[in-house]
Amino acid sequence: MSAATIADEKYVLLTTKKKSGQTVGTAVWIAPLPDGAMGFTTELTSGKVKRIRNFADVTLQPCNSRGVPKPGTSAVTATASVLSGGDVAPVEAAIKAKYGFMVALIDMTYTVRRVVTRKQPSPPGAVRLVLG
Repeated sequence: MSAATIADEKYVLLTTKKKSGQTVGTAVWIAPLPDGAMGFTTELTSGKVKRIRNFADVTLQPCNSRGVPKPGTSAVTATASVLSGGDVAPVEAAIKAKYGFMVALIDMTYTVRRVVTRKQPSPPGAVRLVLG
C-alpha cells in the first residue's frame, strides 16, 4: 500500500510500542503532506507521542473509527517523528483540508472537556509518518 493510498483512508490504525514491548493501537485521522509524507495532529502529552519518542517504528492499517482493521487490508510499516511549534501548522492545514467541519467539532468537544475537567490545554503537536 502506498502513502497516497493509506493517506486517502478516513481512519488509520496507528500501532505503537511501549517500553515493555506491548503494542497499542489507536485510530487516527491522517492526511497526505506536500512532501509525500503523511501526518496527524495530537497533543504533545498523549501516550502515542511518548511511545513514538521511544520507538519511531510504527505500523499503519486502514480501520474504522473504533480502530477495527478493515477486512482484506494489511498493515504497512512507517517511521514516525513528533513535530512541535511551527512545524505543526502544515499538518494542521492538511487535516483541516481533508476533514473540514469535523475538525471544528472535535476541537469544540476537547475544549468543553478541558473546561469541565479544569485541565490545562496541552501544547499542540503533530506526527509525521514516512512509509518504509
